[in-house]
Amino acid sequence: MRIGVPKEVKTHEYRVGLVPGSVRELLHHGHQIVVEKNAGAGIGIDDADYVRAGATVAASAVEVFAGADMIVKVKEPQPAEIAMLRTGQVLFTYLHLAADKGQTEGLLRSGATCIAYETVTDARGGLPLLAPMSEVAGRMSVQVGAHCLEKEQGGKGVLLGGVPGVKAAKVVIIGGGVSGTNAARMAMGMEAYVTVIDKSLHRLYELDLQFGSQLHTLFSTVENIENEVIEADLVIGAVLVPGAAAPKLVSRDMVRRMKPGSVIVDIAIDQGGCFETSRPTTHASPTYVDEGVVHYCVTNMPGAVARTSTFALNNATLPFVLALADKGWRKALQDDVYLRRGLNVHGGAITFEAVATDLGLPLNPIERVLAAA
Repeated sequence: MRIGVPKEVKTHEYRVGLVPGSVRELLHHGHQIVVEKNAGAGIGIDDADYVRAGATVAASAVEVFAGADMIVKVKEPQPAEIAMLRTGQVLFTYLHLAADKGQTEGLLRSGATCIAYETVTDARGGLPLLAPMSEVAGRMSVQVGAHCLEKEQGGKGVLLGGVPGVKAAKVVIIGGGVSGTNAARMAMGMEAYVTVIDKSLHRLYELDLQFGSQLHTLFSTVENIENEVIEADLVIGAVLVPGAAAPKLVSRDMVRRMKPGSVIVDIAIDQGGCFETSRPTTHASPTYVDEGVVHYCVTNMPGAVARTSTFALNNATLPFVLALADKGWRKALQDDVYLRRGLNVHGGAITFEAVATDLGLPLNPIERVLAAA
């Protein structure tokens, strides 16, 4: 198979779909890899590194898309990239379609087979291709939240961990999954007062066993969310419904009742965000103030630490890229029920139920697609 790796074009996105080590592994399996010029330059990977690994370097994205059977990316395709996709081509990347009707409609028109990292599952019900970036985003959320609390950034001028004689900041994390757990770990490490809210008692029990009395946990109810949010210095939204739009758990009224200069970091913004006041931002202009509260809602948070993120993501995606390349997408999905759940769009139709439901568009179930082989 001929695999194409274009340079990411989203604002301040420096990650890359395949690193040279992954290229070597694919080459060992008999595949060809074409990488766009300077695709890895933002994380210190030169074109010469790809050439040494066995890849061909193309002068433009047009050349990459035109010659590839499968495109491996990081972020959702932008309009110019969607226009280069074609029927029969496989796209393997993050998509987050439930919050993006425009992108979805573009992919439907393209006729391409689109497999989303964020809906591939594993035997434990986890999301193995989302987990590495959730870990990064969770850890980053505390880092950027602490920075936004500084007075010069519009915050209330609070040090997250306090100092002897002065109380620490109150951090509230909504969602105790991968990103929420990593956020809690970082916030506790900075000696903040940390509370995690989750709807799963089992998950809260696991967090209690993991962190003990250093972490405070609460069951997710409207009352508990409201009480904690309005008293918080930093609120981190780490809610995830696989493949679906994030629920709006924090209303504008709750945000309005927060103390001026408090900070919201919405990790769930890729899926529409879990705060009513959230709207997507970029690394070029990451924050805005609404209802007196600083909002950080960057849609590609891990892109800020692009080198770490790229290698972490490649560790997770490579086995699936190999399966798709070795077997072809149809056989790979038939053989692996977990990879099968990554199929979101095929042949001009949505194949993932949550996306179809959230966007109000027709569904062609994955089972029907595979049965039509």
